[in-house]
Amino acid sequence: MRITDIKTFPSVEGRRQFLVKVETDEGIYGWGEGGLSTRDLAIEGAVKHYREWLIGKDPMRMGALWQEMYRSQYFEGGRVLSSAISAIDIALHDIVGKALGVPVYQLLGGKHRDYVPCFATTSFGSGEQLLERVRLLLEHQWNVIRIVLSQPPTDDPDLFEPWESIPFTAKHVAAVREAVGPEPVLGVEYHHRLSVAEAASFCQRMPRGTIDFLEEPIRDECPEAYEALRSMVDVPFAIGEEFASKWQFLPYIERGITNYARVDVCNVGGLTEAKKVAGWAEAHYIDLMPHNPLGPVCTAATIHLAAAVPNFSWLEVRVSPTEGSTYNWEAYPVQPTLEGSRFPVPDTPGLGIEVNEELASSLSFKGWEFPHLHRRDGSHTNW
Repeated sequence: MRITDIKTFPSVEGRRQFLVKVETDEGIYGWGEGGLSTRDLAIEGAVKHYREWLIGKDPMRMGALWQEMYRSQYFEGGRVLSSAISAIDIALHDIVGKALGVPVYQLLGGKHRDYVPCFATTSFGSGEQLLERVRLLLEHQWNVIRIVLSQPPTDDPDLFEPWESIPFTAKHVAAVREAVGPEPVLGVEYHHRLSVAEAASFCQRMPRGTIDFLEEPIRDECPEAYEALRSMVDVPFAIGEEFASKWQFLPYIERGITNYARVDVCNVGGLTEAKKVAGWAEAHYIDLMPHNPLGPVCTAATIHLAAAVPNFSWLEVRVSPTEGSTYNWEAYPVQPTLEGSRFPVPDTPGLGIEVNEELASSLSFKGWEFPHLHRRDGSHTNW
């Protein structure tokens, strides 16, 4: 079997989804997805560079092709190249699973669990709204809930002031914990918008035991900054969704900085690289808590990863009673389906995903940006 074409689809609607289809001379094809939302054209360009020499290669040699994609250039790595490699690698796993007649998790070592537990996400504009949304999730059997940071209402949607957000978010999250009791797992997502001092202050403003994890409180470029924060607070950290290789995970795992590995199969280098990160994390008693903000192809690939590793906590999903859906469902006639707050592990060959290629091809590319946030003094800050 040989690769005959690699097609790109940078415009699937909903939250931006960048898809790749790898085709072979035996009629078997695979779907993959790349991360790095809003920079789809950059990923597409990288995939097209890889396509030039991947045509004619044997798709069954997934690991060797990963190494060739990563190492056959002087400027290796980086998020753009890693996202492109991720999309191709996921598609190759889909092909090999179909060719062998087995689900992808069999290629990763076999199934550890029959279903994949998930967590829901909710945001809020007021304390009353937050408590109402958390109670709605609990009523629907979502017992692991991530709360997105908030701040007092403002007329400027692109304004973010940390010292206005910190007391507001801390106060209302603490009130939720008091109202719902100790049983639900509650976490807070701060989307790397804080400094070390700000993140420490946020944690210290809540009674001990209020939250079970704090996700991405600061940016990841400096592990030493995270180590300083680690020494100031006793809340478990969930870090890693921005990491584009096992090497970026290295200090966070080896130095005990993260407690949940937020591996993203569409950014880290696909299933080939994610499985290596999982084994490394297992050796340090760290569970995976995968990042999954994209589309059903990413979800399907991550379900197979979650099924094939022993050290797993919860999978992020973008569908819940308070979130609705960010997917264009028509584009995915076959896709994973939630049963309550969990995904059953599929037994169909490959990923168990199908894409409406005609619809995906008909969508023209439209530029889209995440918010460009600023502070009151006009300076720019992290989204």
